[in-house]
Amino acid sequence: MASIPSIDVIPAASPDALAVARGITRLFARNDIWVLPEMPLKGGRRADLMGVDAKGQVVIVEIKVSRADLLGDGKWPDYLEHCDRFYWGLPPELDRGPLEGADFMPDCCGVIVADGYDAEIVRPAPSRPLAAARRKVEVERLARAALRRMVAASDPDFGLRRP
Repeated sequence: MASIPSIDVIPAASPDALAVARGITRLFARNDIWVLPEMPLKGGRRADLMGVDAKGQVVIVEIKVSRADLLGDGKWPDYLEHCDRFYWGLPPELDRGPLEGADFMPDCCGVIVADGYDAEIVRPAPSRPLAAARRKVEVERLARAALRRMVAASDPDFGLRRP
């Protein structure tokens, strides 16, 4: 018997993180960038937001809503191998000073400030193009996750049936 693939469920996030994600999602949608929240990556990591722009480039946003969370995150460089552009997503009140330090590689990371209504790119993320084969893998994984979520949302019994 074949097993049913797990359905990605968005874990309970803080209201502040959800607000930042909402603002960034709105900004991106206006710019033809479509994202999924909590996208699993190879290696066990999860991108807070991952999507594709109109040119097929892969974008990842790591959301941080507290100074301790930002300074304690040592895993974020792993995300760079999965995207063409990487952004930090922050609420307006969070001090962005640490992101200017060498440990946060400001030469390859953009910064977006967002609330629950909108967002602004305060530092554009430079493009660091993935190899074509790698981009294809990431875009296909993203598409399959989006389709899996759409099917699960439209069919409440999805997880109870065998394919």
